[in-house]
Amino acid sequence: MEIGVVGKPNVGKSTFFNALTLLDVPMAPYPFTTLEPNRGVAAVRVLCPHREKGRPCTPGNAKCVDGARWIPVALVDVPGLVPGAHLGKGLGHKFLDDLRASDGFLQVVDLSGATDAEGRLVPPRSHDPAAEVAWLEEELVSWVAEILGRGFEREARGVELEGRKVEEFLAARLTGLSVAPSAIQAVLRAGGVDRSHPSSWTEAQRVEMARELLRVAKPRLVVANKCDRATPDDAAGLRGRVAPIPLAATAADAELTLRRASRAGLLDYRPGDAEFRLAAGAKLSPAQERALEEIRAVLRSWGSTGVQQALETMVFDRLGRIVVYPVEDETRWTDGRDRLLPDAFLVPAGTTARAVAYRVHTDLGENFVRAIDGRTHRALAADHPVDNGAVLRIVARK
Repeated sequence: MEIGVVGKPNVGKSTFFNALTLLDVPMAPYPFTTLEPNRGVAAVRVLCPHREKGRPCTPGNAKCVDGARWIPVALVDVPGLVPGAHLGKGLGHKFLDDLRASDGFLQVVDLSGATDAEGRLVPPRSHDPAAEVAWLEEELVSWVAEILGRGFEREARGVELEGRKVEEFLAARLTGLSVAPSAIQAVLRAGGVDRSHPSSWTEAQRVEMARELLRVAKPRLVVANKCDRATPDDAAGLRGRVAPIPLAATAADAELTLRRASRAGLLDYRPGDAEFRLAAGAKLSPAQERALEEIRAVLRSWGSTGVQQALETMVFDRLGRIVVYPVEDETRWTDGRDRLLPDAFLVPAGTTARAVAYRVHTDLGENFVRAIDGRTHRALAADHPVDNGAVLRIVARK
């Protein structure tokens, strides 16, 4: 799974990305600071089930801190988008190509309204960030519609003559966009188009199909950044204007400061928390103390910086991911080296037991016999959907 961090220049995209990944990518108050995509790994939190066994887990792919399992998520921060990107303006074509593999988009906007459509600084509240949400959708729709429309009628007539399935035709045209077959099926059901005669589809129908594909296959979350320069009323107003796309208010600068200070041993802070404490023996300069007081004011007003919550809303609510824990011993919840709950995987809700087996190893998927639930000890068939938080042993032919 990969999530794209998108938006126009100078809204704090790279700061938001850095705060989640603690990578030092360039940040500056002018457009096009990011010229190449930056890739990194963030993490989402879930309660670790090791408490059910009364002893600590032995994490492998996902660390466990104070009973919370931090499961990795890939992020890509792409160059800033400006209106007309699908026509090549700004870094448009490159920007869009960098998004092909993303499963969803975190769109960062400036809640304070202090940057114009191209990322130039303007007086606060002189620009409406809701406009960015609308034109990003149009840019993405135009991009996907253009991919769909290349030589469409000619190839569609060939599909009709050969009696091929329209789902396969569309899947071939969308190769590289990480669009699941289920998304194509959902769009065809909702679109009211004649599946038997795709050559009759109008350009307007293809555009609406592109819009629905993006809604289903590439969900968005609006990240209303720089909330420390705005008010909760500003966030509430923007939330109403961008609905039904959900919104999370964030202060990425504050989060990045807290994470860096924590890494340096100056603070006790867990990402997503509503408070922090000075570490024992920490010595701060007057400037650092003032900065932390300002951050405390942000936390009092907003409850948190919102950065960790934004990522988790995207992963769990928008992308519908759940967590599974594969083990080799369903009673003790250990692997062959007696490690308790060594791995934690994010998978789409509805994932089957066999699909989990493939996620662990191809051989387990191909030789799948059954899965065993570590809590109930019931056997699960190949097509049985797994539950969130499931501990599973995969039984396979040797």
